[in-house]
Amino acid sequence: MATFSFFASLLISIFLVHLCLYHEVESVDDQLISTHREALEIIIGGGGVNSPPAPPPEYEECPPPPPPPCPPPPSSSPPPPPPSLPSSPPPMSPPPPPPKPKSPPPPPPKPKSPPPPPPKPESPPPPPPKPKSPSPPPPKPKSPPPPPPKPKSPSPPPPKPKSAPPPPAKPNSPPPPPPKPKSPPPPRPKPKSSPPPPPKPKSRPPPAPYPFESQRIELAYHVFQNFRPLIKSDPNNFTKSWQGPNVCKYKGVVCAIHPRYKQKAVAGLDINGALFAGDNAKLPLDGFLDKLEDLAFFHANSNNFTGSVPKDVSKLEFFYELDLSNNKLIGGFPNEVLAATNLTFLDLRFNYFAGSVRPEVFKLDVDVLFLNNNNFNQKIPDNLGSSPAHYFTFANNKFTGPIPRSIGQASKTLFEVLFLGNKLTGCLPYEIGYLNQATVFDVSSNLLTGPIPHSFSCLAKIEYLNLASNRFYGQVPEQVCTLSNLGNLSLANNYFTEVGPECRKLMKKKLLDVRQNCILGEPNQKTKAQCNAFFSKPRKCPNEKEMTYVPCKRYLRSNEKKPEHQKQASAPLSYGSLVRHRL
Repeated sequence: MATFSFFASLLISIFLVHLCLYHEVESVDDQLISTHREALEIIIGGGGVNSPPAPPPEYEECPPPPPPPCPPPPSSSPPPPPPSLPSSPPPMSPPPPPPKPKSPPPPPPKPKSPPPPPPKPESPPPPPPKPKSPSPPPPKPKSPPPPPPKPKSPSPPPPKPKSAPPPPAKPNSPPPPPPKPKSPPPPRPKPKSSPPPPPKPKSRPPPAPYPFESQRIELAYHVFQNFRPLIKSDPNNFTKSWQGPNVCKYKGVVCAIHPRYKQKAVAGLDINGALFAGDNAKLPLDGFLDKLEDLAFFHANSNNFTGSVPKDVSKLEFFYELDLSNNKLIGGFPNEVLAATNLTFLDLRFNYFAGSVRPEVFKLDVDVLFLNNNNFNQKIPDNLGSSPAHYFTFANNKFTGPIPRSIGQASKTLFEVLFLGNKLTGCLPYEIGYLNQATVFDVSSNLLTGPIPHSFSCLAKIEYLNLASNRFYGQVPEQVCTLSNLGNLSLANNYFTEVGPECRKLMKKKLLDVRQNCILGEPNQKTKAQCNAFFSKPRKCPNEKEMTYVPCKRYLRSNEKKPEHQKQASAPLSYGSLVRHRL
């Protein structure tokens, strides 16, 4: 029986623990709690219906042995002392008889006081709960309580505390931790209300825009800025505008779309007449002309550039015009330009170039070749006629020897040619008569001799024909005086002895100048002594028979309508090259 009492006490303790932890419900469930308690009283003390009423539910809420002991119920008799705790099992020893459930069992030996749970004075008792309303005493059950093993099987249903709010019976005890995170508002809405961090980069100042129109413009900008400090004299204020990234607005600069890079680039520079000068009369082209990689033309007439032409100018892919006239460049012919295969305009006049002109020069695919007013010497290359140039100016150099006979090969391309002011010798080749597109032919101020070839009558488009200041002699061909486009025929300061009636007509119109010759009866001629001295020496051309050859087979017949000569021919382009400051 002692063993049975021990297990009964253990079961009661476990049951009370479950009741204290989970059965915190409202008074609706008090009936169930009372029923179980009455069943326990029957088991422990044999009580029944007539037994004294159980203590109020507020004492039943007290925790089992781990928490402090529950206060005694309000009764007249004091609670039993602690020494009576070991004697508490005897009332539990008599088991209730089986027939008693039908009739109320007799009261236990000590019905006035139920066996209190073992006290634990070490921990202070908690304050009593504050119930909202006192629960009524539990009704006395007419039926017997459930058997003792049933308290083990029923477990407190968990959904009840979830469905009903927790009672405020124990204010000292903290609320359950799960509701706490739910009650405060979630922290996430706060960043939504505040401005997001990305606006900070937006508030930063944007990077400075690219100042140049293209990368090619930027390259040219650095070239101009490096060259600008070298200029010590700029009387026409070209470099005043050479500041800032807008290179296309610089004075003299021409921009265009680069054919390969498809972006804007410096395509040309025109500083004609700028009169730039450097320190100590030195202003090199190196680092300037050759560094403007996108140049198509470079016009620098009338400046004070010194030194030589940069070697890398041949690397300029789209370079087609080079004008370095009227500067102070020295050295031989700038062979660097020979590699510029796209070159169509080459103007080197009025410099200090010296030496010979290589035959490769006449292989350049140029339209204009101005070499006048330098110090070139030696003979003119024999492949002169292979050049496609329309304008030749060899004037005012020191060329020697005869005019190459290959000149006749330029019959379809050569428009103007100036050989004046050199030291050319020999007789005129008859092949000149093939130049049926030529408008200007000037060999004045040389040492040429012989008669005028009759082939000159085939120069159908000639306007200016100048043979003055040479050693020509003989009769002036009548066919030459009948050229319809002839506007100026100068034979002055030679040794011509006779003119025909057609030529005299030109003399009257002042289109033919025969001054300082040996023509009898004409004013302003050489003295007789001068003429005799000249003819006292034998004169003969090696190609004497060719002097009367006419390649075009043109003769003036009696029934042919005589041409109307124009009063004054228009100024040819090549003569403009003989002036320093103009083209």
